[in-house]
Amino acid sequence: MDAGASCGAYDFMNSLTQILSIAAFNLRSIPARWGAAVAAAVGIAGVVAVLTGVLAIASGFRKAMTVSGTPDTAIVLRTGADSEMTSGLSREEVRLISDAPGVLRTPEGGVVSAELFVIIDLLKRSTNSSSNVPLRGVGPAAFSVRGNIEVVQGRRFESGKNELMVGAGAARAFTGLEVGNRLKIGQNQWDVVGIFTAGGGIAESEIWTDAAVLQPAYNRPEGFQSVYARLDSAEAFTEFKDALTSNPQLKVKVARLSDHYAAQSEGTFLFIARAGVFIAVMMSLGALFGALNTMYSAVSARTREIATLRALGFGAAPVIVSVLVESLALALVGGGVGAALAWLAFDGYQAATMNFQTFSQVTFAFAVTPILLATAIATAAVLGLIGGFFPAIRAARMPIASALREV
Repeated sequence: MDAGASCGAYDFMNSLTQILSIAAFNLRSIPARWGAAVAAAVGIAGVVAVLTGVLAIASGFRKAMTVSGTPDTAIVLRTGADSEMTSGLSREEVRLISDAPGVLRTPEGGVVSAELFVIIDLLKRSTNSSSNVPLRGVGPAAFSVRGNIEVVQGRRFESGKNELMVGAGAARAFTGLEVGNRLKIGQNQWDVVGIFTAGGGIAESEIWTDAAVLQPAYNRPEGFQSVYARLDSAEAFTEFKDALTSNPQLKVKVARLSDHYAAQSEGTFLFIARAGVFIAVMMSLGALFGALNTMYSAVSARTREIATLRALGFGAAPVIVSVLVESLALALVGGGVGAALAWLAFDGYQAATMNFQTFSQVTFAFAVTPILLATAIATAAVLGLIGGFFPAIRAARMPIASALREV
């Protein structure tokens, strides 16, 4: 090894040793400044907790929408419709869709469900105010099409009867949906006979009944709004879609159910996410000032110590890095506490919000995901580094002679 390389290696090891020495000293001295240190950590913990909590709303809403469809399930709507509410399909169109290639078939026929989607008003338990709830009329194959419907109380509705099955989320959020209750919807009386789950999907926000019963109740004896189809496989989607969109007798658009619900959730998801980021940014400013104040105070309290280290040969770079390490440590502690609190308080918390595509309530559970926690911790680290940067520069630039004379 030549002399230049040996000198470079020595300088590197010397700088690393200095950084570790000063950083260890700074961290050991934190208890002597516990008040300011706790204030900075708590500020960052608050930012992380709020950011995680709000983004958990968006994450939970998106999860409720996207788990509702598998790759081998498709939805068919009228061309130009942006939701089921604005779609319309005739019985003949439903027959053509049911006979299309790619549809899974059983001895009973194609596994498709022609459905109606209407909105009714019910009282929310939390506010005792009315809100929109989806009432869906489904075909006999609806349970096979979805594949994840599980009755957890009562039973399924019977065909031809004014009976309702209620999604578990709707049952939690709205009054009068207990099994055994009777509701007046329109001019008819309906009996609640069961409560079901759907793997946490959007169907849990809905009320289901027989489409053949719902049609005359809403004066739609010949019409449906959508067709849900279970396909032979995920790969059969292209064949199914091409057969329908190329048929001159049909004017329809076809999408995988998972893609349809993802598109339906986009507006609400972005609104919640952007609101969460805005709130977190506003809080971050306060936490950042707190971190700056803490680190400036720490540097001022150790003016003579830092100057002594510089006089003994410690470089400016190790001083800067050591201050950043201290600030980062406080931020990570605060971020870890905030993330843990957010996970304990919000993960799985049941809530409801408006789906702007259908103007009806969607019930869902907050989802504090590992990615969300990692994002929150990374945000705390960034705040810590920014909060420590300027105090670190000040510490490195202090004139050694004047600093040594300070009391």
